[in-house]
Amino acid sequence: MTTSNPLISPNNASENTELKPSYAIPTVLVLTAIPLILVQPIVAGVVSIFGLFLFYQAATIRLVFTDIDLEVYRSQEKFRTFPYQDWQDWQIFWSFFPVLFYFKEIKSIHFLPILFDSKTLKTCLEKYIVLSK
Repeated sequence: MTTSNPLISPNNASENTELKPSYAIPTVLVLTAIPLILVQPIVAGVVSIFGLFLFYQAATIRLVFTDIDLEVYRSQEKFRTFPYQDWQDWQIFWSFFPVLFYFKEIKSIHFLPILFDSKTLKTCLEKYIVLSK
């Protein structure tokens, strides 16, 4: 899905793909906290706060795949880039309900909750990151 987005310069808009947010994980966490209130109020509070935190993250963080790197934006400002040439591996955990995105660079490992469209994420990963196995 190619978008014209203020995060992407108009000259490169056709080359970039921004992932839409997904609120599935935060929703599940907040809904899980409701019945937990009766059994474990403190645990319910922690789970609901974490769910609300992930709602905020899903609303403010964007991943944009370009031809050369993965760019991470927070509130319209780019704050991190991950060049594909540094990637060694990637994986999306739980294909039936994706919850975690893992990728390894030469010098670091990253785990991200799936707060964006997982199908587009997988498509972009397969398109841009060719792993030598």
